Amino acid sequence: MHQLRALIFDMDGTLADTEEIHRLAFNAAFYDFGLDWDWAPDLYEELLAISGGRERIAHYAERVGLDRDRETLLDFARDVHRVKTGHYARMLVAGRISLRPGVRRLIDEALNQGVKLAIATSSAWSNVETLLDINLGGGWRQWFEVIATCNVVEAKKPSPAVYQYVLAQLGLPAAACIAFEDTVNGLRAATGAGIKTVITTHYFTRRHDFTGAAMVVSHLGEPHHPFKHLGGVEPDLRYVNLALLRELLAGTGNFARNTRYRGLAAGSF
Repeated sequence: MHQLRALIFDMDGTLADTEEIHRLAFNAAFYDFGLDWDWAPDLYEELLAISGGRERIAHYAERVGLDRDRETLLDFARDVHRVKTGHYARMLVAGRISLRPGVRRLIDEALNQGVKLAIATSSAWSNVETLLDINLGGGWRQWFEVIATCNVVEAKKPSPAVYQYVLAQLGLPAAACIAFEDTVNGLRAATGAGIKTVITTHYFTRRHDFTGAAMVVSHLGEPHHPFKHLGGVEPDLRYVNLALLRELLAGTGNFARNTRYRGLAAGSF
């Protein structure tokens, strides 16, 4: 039986609810390029099935029949995405986006108890840096032993490559780690690497099917702000702490199993 040795976090939608900022930044970049594209919330929810901003732009360009050959299309997607990244950073700073409920508490608990921290994301290093500088100050770079972004691992989720890289850098087996994700692609990536995964949903993923997750909740919760349980094992506790995660990893504890994913209504967010 393995002890809990590391927590591995996705970033967008997991550490912070940033997807709406991403959506607005995409639309701002489209306007800059003279495109009449408008990624409304329902469309953006659908497009989250494509991991990676450049890949999402290229996919949509092909879908709407943008007249470019493949090589030119990829160059175009990179250019648009570069502008989008600038908009995103400015919006993130202006909006002072906070970490999701329970994230900072769980990070602090891990640091205090010697549990390693890592990030596995398909996003860019600059996006990680902007978000965590705002919320954690400069010291966070020493807190996370591995930070794997698309600048390090090119293969996007649902490929397990980013998680395999993190495990190799940590020098730990998958059975000693818990992953935190918010999308189906993220779940597939983490479980594809053999890691038990906790899903925290949000507006854009509230209706997705997370069968296969160890636990699905609305957020990590706080003692005064409990999460809503949506699927997987159901603990008595209504916020995620290391004790709960250790029981989840070991398959012990007073859990009820409810594998049916229920989802949240739009009004719950």
